[in-house]
Amino acid sequence: MTWARRAVPLAAAALAALAARDLTQRDHALRRNFPVLGRARYLLESIGPELRQYIVAANDEERPFTRDQRRWVYASAKQENNYFGFGTDNDIEYSAGYPIIKHRTFGRAVPPSAPTAGQEVRLPCAKVLGGARGRARAFRPESVVNISGMSFGSLSGRAVEALNRGAALAGCLQNTGEGGLSPYHRNGGDLVFQLGTAYFGCRDERGRFSLARLKELVAGAPVRALEIKLSQGAKPSLGGLLPGAKVSAEIAATRGIPRGRDCVSPSRHAEFDDCDSLLDFVELLAAETRLPVGIKSAVGDLGFWSELADLMRDTDRGVDFVTIDGGEGGTGAAPLIFTDSVSFPFQQGFARVYRTFAERDLHERVVFAGGGKLGLPDNAIVAFALGCDLVNVGREAMLAIGCIQAQKCHTDTCPTGVATQRAWLARGLDPALKSVRAANYLKTLRRDLVKVAEACGVEHPGLIDTSAVEILQGRTGSAPLRDVYGYRPEWGLPSPADRAEIVRLMTAEAPQGGSAPPSPTAQR
Repeated sequence: MTWARRAVPLAAAALAALAARDLTQRDHALRRNFPVLGRARYLLESIGPELRQYIVAANDEERPFTRDQRRWVYASAKQENNYFGFGTDNDIEYSAGYPIIKHRTFGRAVPPSAPTAGQEVRLPCAKVLGGARGRARAFRPESVVNISGMSFGSLSGRAVEALNRGAALAGCLQNTGEGGLSPYHRNGGDLVFQLGTAYFGCRDERGRFSLARLKELVAGAPVRALEIKLSQGAKPSLGGLLPGAKVSAEIAATRGIPRGRDCVSPSRHAEFDDCDSLLDFVELLAAETRLPVGIKSAVGDLGFWSELADLMRDTDRGVDFVTIDGGEGGTGAAPLIFTDSVSFPFQQGFARVYRTFAERDLHERVVFAGGGKLGLPDNAIVAFALGCDLVNVGREAMLAIGCIQAQKCHTDTCPTGVATQRAWLARGLDPALKSVRAANYLKTLRRDLVKVAEACGVEHPGLIDTSAVEILQGRTGSAPLRDVYGYRPEWGLPSPADRAEIVRLMTAEAPQGGSAPPSPTAQR
């Protein structure tokens, strides 16, 4: 009895100390928000592979991101060992549609031998954004990997700040999303400002687009380009509603809307209603801001893309970049039918749009960006082979700053403080720490892309062509990526001049690798 009486207060004191430790630490938002209880998640995570192996599911079965994919992102963000042992978990031979990247025995690019080589590699875009159309503020993006559009309001301010700081550390761009440019976007990272249907951040008191307010906004922030959002993969052709209860003073100020009132995003733009007026709007924005201007869209009916490309071919108007969002969905919440079945998945949608531009000889004059689970190296390589010049990462960046795929983004109850406006949940996310993890992830992805490019014998992932990838069609068959999507041999690559310049940039700063000097016998 004496021992039992002593054990209870000792246990209570130990739990109190553990709770105090969890409340004051900043490494793990889940433990900070849910002291002691949050540790159960990490315990279950540590034994998760064993539980799934015998009871639940394999490492490659969870969705939308498998256990292996999440583990790779987490380990990369923390600079831990992100290698995998004992072979792949994927059922390669029996998975139709599985991509195989074909390495070359001999190639002009020689990979460095050290496993950690290229951690801080510079990986700029192979094209100059806005260069083809002579925009006054055209520039070459310093990173082919950038952060996708995720609005303040969908994400917490702390999450937006962590991503912006991470973008600054990694030297990449952050897309603001359609929710406007918040104070949390002003922490050193360069921006792409997105104009959605509600024109948040650049609208007047009646909700109409205001060119004067847009010019004032971009003049006072590090905005490098403008992106007109036509639709997104999560909810193509749908509008949105932010309930008044979520419209805080900060969100109201950022978006230019009344505090505490329902905030409606229409399903269509008011400034244009066809391809012709869209291009007029693009040229107006480019002339007034001097910035490159592009569009973002999911892919459905191809008639829009054919008409747009025809007008660009036949007139002196055009977009500087096209961002294709895959119908796989993303951070936005939507009805199940839209998430599952409306708009094409990334590869099919992107290939159809790229082919539409390439058939009119416009593919070398447009910078193509892609989104839709492209923050994983294998998906990104296929995207580059199809003609992507940039890839945008959304959910993967969220994972890097603490997201645990709880799939509570639309409920305002995100347990890690990433996708919530509840202050008591958001407080668990430390932007200073998480920004470093975001940067680590972005740098690791770039390093892996360079590694694969060098294995394919080229210096840059944008130089990987469709002949370097084959798509398995079951156990005994495969088809080149070129044939799967109906590409001509020269498609999927930048222009010869852009190729030469990116090779020069990559080899000037990153000398080719090798092992040892050749022997006298080899030299003869």
